Amino acid sequence: YLPSMRTPTAMIVGMVLCHCGLLLTFTGTVAPSWRQVSHMSNQPIDFVLEQGIWDICTEQQSTHDRLCGQADELAYFEQVPVRVAQGMMPTSLALTLLGLVVAALGVRCWQEEPRHLLAGVAGLMLLLSGLLSLVPASWYTHELWTLPAAAGGTLVAGYGLVLSYLGSCLEILGGLALALSFHHCCKE
Repeated sequence: YLPSMRTPTAMIVGMVLCHCGLLLTFTGTVAPSWRQVSHMSNQPIDFVLEQGIWDICTEQQSTHDRLCGQADELAYFEQVPVRVAQGMMPTSLALTLLGLVVAALGVRCWQEEPRHLLAGVAGLMLLLSGLLSLVPASWYTHELWTLPAAAGGTLVAGYGLVLSYLGSCLEILGGLALALSFHHCCKE
């Protein structure tokens, strides 16, 4: 009997989903647009304010003039959901990177057999990292309309928040796929 040289499909799916999740979560974390405020009083109709967890930008959409590093006049960065996101999103990214290193050691395509226990542990780490980024994205969404904004502004979720959500979900699914490796350990 020769051992199978093939990496289990669940491991491949888990690795692909988690790498995609990492890319989306990273982009969402650094993006200056978790929320967009438009149609504000005393501003041109095409003026948009974008608020992220690290930066505030303004854009005149007709001329594409964009200025970042705007002053936080409404104490937006002092709000609890923003502070929590500033702590949990980088923590999630660090745990994702660590989980992917452990997963790479567990999946090890260059070996005759993958290390199922290691891949399963990596799956749990990646599942946790996905939850760590899903919590602040969900909380921020829940508080989107209560966070301070300019008078009369229309509020919408920005692309950074959407990417953070998608990345979190992909990491959770990828972590679950890798955690299926524990099934192999139980059979042995």
